[in-house]
Amino acid sequence: MGDRIQTIVCMKWGDRYPASYVNCLSSMIRKHTARPTRVVCFTDDPVGIDADVVTYPMPPVALPERVANRPWRKVSLWAADVPGLSGDVLFLDLDVVITGSLDAFFDYEPASTFCVIENWTQMGSGIGNTSCYRFRVGAHSYLYERMCADPEGVLAAHRNSQTFISRTITRKTFWPAAWCVSFKHTLLPPWPLNFFRTPPLPPQTKVVCFTGRPDPDEARDGRWPAPLLKKLYKHVRPTPWIGEHWRPAR
Repeated sequence: MGDRIQTIVCMKWGDRYPASYVNCLSSMIRKHTARPTRVVCFTDDPVGIDADVVTYPMPPVALPERVANRPWRKVSLWAADVPGLSGDVLFLDLDVVITGSLDAFFDYEPASTFCVIENWTQMGSGIGNTSCYRFRVGAHSYLYERMCADPEGVLAAHRNSQTFISRTITRKTFWPAAWCVSFKHTLLPPWPLNFFRTPPLPPQTKVVCFTGRPDPDEARDGRWPAPLLKKLYKHVRPTPWIGEHWRPAR
């Protein structure tokens, strides 16, 4: 990579996550990159996002209204041209906790035009989890074009956007399994041990992904929003290491 600026991108739309999540992500990125790194956020509301984050309006993509605010919005990044992006770009969801160096994600398998997590709940099926992936801008624009040409057909054939991407893309590479882990599926002790043991942080972990609930701040504080009956098994102990990493710049 040399001294070339690395670009890490995220997206924020709707009201699921506030601007503070973008700012926490940016702070973690700065802490865990040794090279010059630019943080870009595509958003429908830049208010409250720190000035050191470059913001752009949400890229357009043809989506039915019922899924317009779901992760299908990420498909817009697969267009041939995306404002402000070029070359190899690392994408991170807002609800991740960065605990190790991100520079390695730019060095890994440099010839690959799509590197992604192997989805923890579908191991061996070829499905990637798009909480953390590197892509080459414009290299697989047929994904975007197929979505725009037949959105209802794509939605009918695929349960979510990462399944569509994984089944349609011509080639992909999975990250080393130890780099990206799921808080719920990898780290959370199984029931009933989750009532007594704090989720650990393995030393090789670089990115911890929070799919669904709890969110990072909830898990940090030992909260798991759930209906009363589900609280019989949906429980997490306060997890201090989250707060050590997931916080805005001071």
